[in-house]
Amino acid sequence: QVQLVESGGGSVQSGGSLRLSCAASGFTYSHYCMGWFRQAPGKEREGVATINSDDSTTYADFVKGRFTISQDNAKNTLYLQMDSLKPEDTAMYYCAAGATILSLAVRHYNNWGQGTQVTVSL
Repeated sequence: QVQLVESGGGSVQSGGSLRLSCAASGFTYSHYCMGWFRQAPGKEREGVATINSDDSTTYADFVKGRFTISQDNAKNTLYLQMDSLKPEDTAMYYCAAGATILSLAVRHYNNWGQGTQVTVSL
């Protein structure tokens, strides 16, 4: 049974930093691409960053230079370092697994965590 458990969310002021973690279990972690997505109230879920087994990465334009995705294959854990946070980054952040290609598209992932809330205030 695939499980993805996010942690690390919270409330910070604009310009601050947070580090999200996603502990994965129930599948061969290194065989798939992993991704971070977010969803703000009233908006569709959108891709933030993705990483494959070779540590190649892709970022959405709105986080380039501010967010860094990484992983520890030995711990089956995915990370998202978020720096220079802005109020518009406020959203529920989700970890996703199952993609066979580097993709920021929701449809390419078939396993999702429950999410962790990130709130950025002025």
